[in-house]
Amino acid sequence: MSFPPQIKVPATYMRGGTSKGAFFRLQDLPEACQVPGEARDKLLLRVIGSPDPYEKQIDGLGNATSSTSKTVILAAPTQPDHDVDYLFGQVAIDKPFVDWSGNCGNLTAAVGAFAINSGFVAKERIPENGICTVRIWQANIKKTIVAHVPITNGEVQETGDFELDGVTFPAAEVKIEFMDPADGEGSMFPTGNLVDDLDVPGIGTLKATMINAGIPTIFLNAEDIGYKGTELQNDINSDPKALAMFETIRAHGAVKMGLIKDVAEAANRQHTPKVAFVARPADYVSSSGKQINAADIDVLVRALSMGKLHHAMMGTAAVAIATASAIPGTLVNLAAGGGDRTEVTFGHPSGTLGVGAEAKEVNGEWTATKAIMSRSARVIMEGWVRVPGGTF
Repeated sequence: MSFPPQIKVPATYMRGGTSKGAFFRLQDLPEACQVPGEARDKLLLRVIGSPDPYEKQIDGLGNATSSTSKTVILAAPTQPDHDVDYLFGQVAIDKPFVDWSGNCGNLTAAVGAFAINSGFVAKERIPENGICTVRIWQANIKKTIVAHVPITNGEVQETGDFELDGVTFPAAEVKIEFMDPADGEGSMFPTGNLVDDLDVPGIGTLKATMINAGIPTIFLNAEDIGYKGTELQNDINSDPKALAMFETIRAHGAVKMGLIKDVAEAANRQHTPKVAFVARPADYVSSSGKQINAADIDVLVRALSMGKLHHAMMGTAAVAIATASAIPGTLVNLAAGGGDRTEVTFGHPSGTLGVGAEAKEVNGEWTATKAIMSRSARVIMEGWVRVPGGTF
């Protein structure tokens, strides 16, 4: 019996923020995979090593976490005054599924550098030394993101002294602006309320702030679900009942937000919405052993991604946190002390993160004009990724 040989696809493996993923140029993909559909999904699943019933992704580039089971496709811009189109695919670990419903804010930090290195940014827009402004069209959510990428001697500067909790080694700082981050197709608060009573069968009625900014997110009060807000990954991820509870909350919240019509649909929409819980500042020790003092943060936030507590914070969820904190009366704002604010520093399992947002109320509707944060990124490996022939 003969088997088809492996094929080679040009790819770059990059870290962006606290995530890692496989980056591709659209024109480098096999022809059948250059359009959305089954062939593309099968290729990306095989690249990452999914579906894997062992949940290890041994036979691919994934590292068996939601933060590393990610893919990015960059293409020539479809929008005027942009440099590149950015499409993100969240690859399920144990299921044959790629979720295209949202953005990855962390990998956004790497998109600017990849766009420059891949020839998407015009040479006259790249300074010899200084900052290159990369105008990104986020194709999943149809939003503009601006990445400010440092350049030294005409090339992307990746090394530096910027430290990001959740990433072991320092690197160069990349500032990111998420423009108009609220959902453009409806209200930023899809229920029309800053705080809702969310009825969850078997769990009870929970206060919830449900917001579409950065990524659809459901915020809860930690104490309402039996937590302090200082939990680390193992405190929740080792508890199957807790994970089941969060998934049930997520499914019912998704229905209330209008993202799905029935809770059964949540299984095929793992990337969105996110669930997070908040609490007032408290002292705790981060996952790296770093002491976090209540006096140094405004609020505690823990968030789940793809069914597990995230080791730090998703970039898109950080946008949601920043935006919600800027709006008086949301659960995030109240946990942070209430009032008007344009910046917030929150504590997460790996440490702290400062983010900013601008929000305003117009005719009774809240809208966000911008969210800002700093991340870092670097190329880990580049060349070709190989996948068995007959994959797609």
